[in-house]
Amino acid sequence: MVERNKFTKVKTAQGRKNSSTRWLQRQLNDPYVKQAKADGYRSRAAYKLIEMEKKLKLIKKGMLVVDLGAAPGGWTQVAVESGARVVGIDLLEIPEIPGADLIQMDFMADEAPEKLIEMMGGEKADVVLSDLSPYTTGHQKTDHIRIMGLVELAYDFAAQVLKPNGHFLAKVFQGGTQGEVLDMLKKDFKTVKHMKPPASRKESPEQYVVAQGFRGAQN
Repeated sequence: MVERNKFTKVKTAQGRKNSSTRWLQRQLNDPYVKQAKADGYRSRAAYKLIEMEKKLKLIKKGMLVVDLGAAPGGWTQVAVESGARVVGIDLLEIPEIPGADLIQMDFMADEAPEKLIEMMGGEKADVVLSDLSPYTTGHQKTDHIRIMGLVELAYDFAAQVLKPNGHFLAKVFQGGTQGEVLDMLKKDFKTVKHMKPPASRKESPEQYVVAQGFRGAQN
């Protein structure tokens, strides 16, 4: 259980922007940030997956999990702790995690899917996780369109590599998964739903789409 502690106020230092002060204050007072340090997780995002897993139970021992947008490695750590073998990719460097095969590469690069499949060693994936996120503009409609583009790319890859009855979990923004992508997921999976775990900040537009029971790509 993540506990909330006494509030820490941060004074604006010379040369520091007000936005930086607000970010620092939020980090210092974020119970998930403190708990991540105590538990040895690389980011507070680990608890988003932990909280969703309590309900979903997607990841089991011996599974192969692909982690898209893996840096700094919080979700990969959780999957490895569950006994899974993880293949992960991110544009940023991901320090080594025992039990995971990680690569620094832009997932949107043409050669990225082929490289990931190579790293999977000829196996199909039980679970594809996507915490991919675009650089945000602050304009809700624009940011939503951008992340839906990433979700579509992530699912296009997942449809190639998932085992029958495999699962796909991906970050989306407020408004959820819409249009053709949602229709596609509903055709290709037994169940599709949205979740917002407690570790996801209330003011954040993010939520997650969970597609379970892959039936194979229908289109």
